Amino acid sequence: MKRILLMISLTFVFGISQAQDVQFSQFYASPLYLNPAFAGSSEMTRIGINFRNQWPSLDQTFVTFSAYADHFIDEKNSGIGIIINGSRESLANLQNTEVGLVYSYRVRLGESGFLHMGIQGSWATRSASFDEVVLSTQLDINRGVVIPGGNGGSISDDRQRSFADFHSGMLYYNDRFWFGFSGHHLTQPNISYLEFDRDVLPIRYSAHGGVKFDLTPGGINDYFNNTQQERTFSLAFNYKRQGVFDQLDFGMELYFEPIVLGFWYRGFPTRIGLPNNEALIGLIGFSLQNGIDLGYSYDFTLSQLGWRQSGGAHEVSMRYSFVDQFLKKNFRKRMPTFKY
Repeated sequence: MKRILLMISLTFVFGISQAQDVQFSQFYASPLYLNPAFAGSSEMTRIGINFRNQWPSLDQTFVTFSAYADHFIDEKNSGIGIIINGSRESLANLQNTEVGLVYSYRVRLGESGFLHMGIQGSWATRSASFDEVVLSTQLDINRGVVIPGGNGGSISDDRQRSFADFHSGMLYYNDRFWFGFSGHHLTQPNISYLEFDRDVLPIRYSAHGGVKFDLTPGGINDYFNNTQQERTFSLAFNYKRQGVFDQLDFGMELYFEPIVLGFWYRGFPTRIGLPNNEALIGLIGFSLQNGIDLGYSYDFTLSQLGWRQSGGAHEVSMRYSFVDQFLKKNFRKRMPTFKY
C-alpha cells in the first residue's frame, strides 16, 4: 500500500510539473527568472548560475538550473540580458529547456527612485519519455498493485514540443525599498504532448518586494588598512500564482560583510482547506568585494511529503559582477534587494 501511495504522490508531482513552473528558494539570486525588469538593475555587468536539487531522498529526482548574464547600457538607460533555464524530472525523463533574450528600460523618478520595465522573448522545448510512467488508470488501490498495461498504459514513445514564449515585468526601487510585478507565459502556449489535444501553460504572476535597513557599520582590519564593514537587515516577500496554485515566500536576510545569513518561510500558514505549508529555508552566503557572490540554502520540508522521506532541497547560487572595485569602488551603488 505504501508503494501505491508513493506512486500516487509521484504521479501528482509529475502532473504539477507539467503545468507549473519550477521555483528557486533563492529567488533574488536568479533575478532575470524572477522578473525581466531586473535586467541591468545592478548597473553592472554580471553573470550567474543557480542549481537546485529537490527531494533527493526520493527514487525520482527533480533537478533545476538557471544561468544568466546581463549588462546595463548607461547612455541608453537600458539593460540587456540572456537567460537559459533547464529542469529534469527522472520519473518520465521530463526535460524543459528555455533560452530567452531580455531587455529593460529605466526611468528615473525623483532623486533616488527608478522604474524598470522589462520584456523577454524565449524559445522553449519540452520532452518526455512515457515508457516508465505509471498512469492513474493502472493503480488498483484496493489490492495495492499496479495493473500491467491498463487503460491507456500503452504510451511508450518519446514526445517533444517546442514553442515561443513571452514574459514581462516592472520594478520600482529607491535607496531603501523595492517592489516588482511580473507575468510569465503571456501567450499561454500549448504544452500538450498529444497532437490533437490542447493543454495551455497558465500565466505565472509574481509580486515581490521588500525593505532594507542600514545598521551601524563596523571596522575591518585587512592588515593593510581599516575599512568600514557594511551591515544591513532586510525583509522581503515573493508571492506567486499560476493557475489554481499560489504560494508566498517571506523572510529576512542579515548582511555582515562579507557574510550573509537568511531565513524564510514558504506557504500560507492560515490557509483554509488544503494545507499549504511547504518549507522553512535557511541560507548562508558570502558577498565578496571582488564581485563574487556565493550562496547555499536548504529547504526543510513541512508538507505531508515529509522531511525524512523527501530529503528537503539543496540549492546553490554563484554570480560574478564586473565591478570597478579597485578604481571606483563607490561609483556604482547596488539596488537594495535581497542578495539571494
